[in-house]
Amino acid sequence: MIPRFGPPPGARDYRLRPGAYALLIRGDAALLTFQRAPVPEFQLPGGGIDPGESPLCALHREVAEETGWSIGGCRRLGAYRRFCFMPDYGFWAEKLCSVWIARPVLRRGPPREAGHEARWVPLDQVARLLPDPGGRAFVTAALQRGVRDQPRG
Repeated sequence: MIPRFGPPPGARDYRLRPGAYALLIRGDAALLTFQRAPVPEFQLPGGGIDPGESPLCALHREVAEETGWSIGGCRRLGAYRRFCFMPDYGFWAEKLCSVWIARPVLRRGPPREAGHEARWVPLDQVARLLPDPGGRAFVTAALQRGVRDQPRG
């Protein structure tokens, strides 16, 4: 069973929105994206998986768009669900979020997605900065397991 975070679904229609998100660790810091709108917030880099796209391809694409970095050594940590309104798209979604750990490899330029900034954050501050309870839970569990020494390759 995939865990659910956040409030339970209400009496409305939800669109399934699969996505891939990454905890990007280098040394004692993580690379997050800071999105200015619709609400200023830190997020794990990642986003929606397009039809016909694999989660891993989506992860590489989304990380590049939101941070300007290429990544390597991707390893899936797990998945969770959350039900929320997506103001950028104007609909309610059942987000099926796959969470990965990866290593930032090379900064190729600034983020290509408008309103996003790539920011390095000390590992001990990452979880408290994330507004999404599922992302917080995965980051906390991963850091408690000592994943900062991984991945390799």
